[in-house]
Amino acid sequence: MPSHHPFSTRYLSATDVIDMVQRKGVEACLRGIADYIQADFLRWGAFDKSARVASHSRDGVIELMPIADDQTYAFKYVNGHPTNTRWGLPTVMAFGVLADVATGAPLLLSELTLTTALRTAAMSAVAARALARPGSRTMALIGNGAQSEFQALAFHHLLGITTLRLFDTDPAATAKLQANLQGTGLRTVACNSTADAVRGADVVTTVTADKTNATILTPGMLAPGMHINAVGGDCPGKTELHADVLRQAQVFVEYAPQTRIEGDIQQLPADFGVTELWEVLAGQHTGRASDAAVTVFDSVGFALEDFSALRFLRDTAAELGMGQPIELIPQLSDPKNLFGLLRTHNPLLRAVA
Repeated sequence: MPSHHPFSTRYLSATDVIDMVQRKGVEACLRGIADYIQADFLRWGAFDKSARVASHSRDGVIELMPIADDQTYAFKYVNGHPTNTRWGLPTVMAFGVLADVATGAPLLLSELTLTTALRTAAMSAVAARALARPGSRTMALIGNGAQSEFQALAFHHLLGITTLRLFDTDPAATAKLQANLQGTGLRTVACNSTADAVRGADVVTTVTADKTNATILTPGMLAPGMHINAVGGDCPGKTELHADVLRQAQVFVEYAPQTRIEGDIQQLPADFGVTELWEVLAGQHTGRASDAAVTVFDSVGFALEDFSALRFLRDTAAELGMGQPIELIPQLSDPKNLFGLLRTHNPLLRAVA
């Protein structure tokens, strides 16, 4: 008989991850996930990469995001449904898995809704550290919904942003954001329009949710030296930047084959020149060409960032003794006798035997 190797999958519930972030602190989690992302992007060639698999509907999209190196496989299930709030549901909901490549055994099952907001903000900050002008202190934040606090705090703690100029078509969203950021050391200024908000900003972050080809930022709003962090455009038919903004800027992406389908650059020809961020982080390509250059990070969210976030959750859970073992996969005394489980657990089958 083969030797028996029992294992269990560690499960991190939404409550577990909330508790983890509260115990570690938001800043420490943002820094930790950013460090894991940076380390993994520097191993870019070690990963089996592909664009995510998306199922689009009238109301939104459901996606699977897989990636693996030679030891660990990860995937994230995530949706994007802009009208979900009318039903009391988040626009984005997610969970993910880490598995052992050698055996296929799932080692971690975790919530990723809160974690996706943290990793998206951490990714924005990793890109901005490489692309924004040193000394950037003012950021315009266009779209003040569920992602906005995380973006604000990531840029505050990891880039040194001290002033936020805010605009949302829903004034209640801006008021919510200002209330949540009280006591963080960030100065917030509510503005009357996108054009008003971007005036004087070193960094502009757009994080809007409408599933439309929008033009949140237009060429007339650009200023020399500005860094644009375009987060909201992340599927076909959903954009935030006027095409001429992209034409006038240096454009950086996560994984070009995916971004050309989902990002703001979907508006442009397939041969429009972009640079993958890993090349800048690894020193293989220059980032910002000059202090006067306009840079764009056309962020759509890539599976490697979730791989990094799941690794951070796994390691932090082990450090803090968090999570519960669950029997996601049945334990077999004889791995060739799956049907035997039914005999073991069914008294009628045992009686026949």
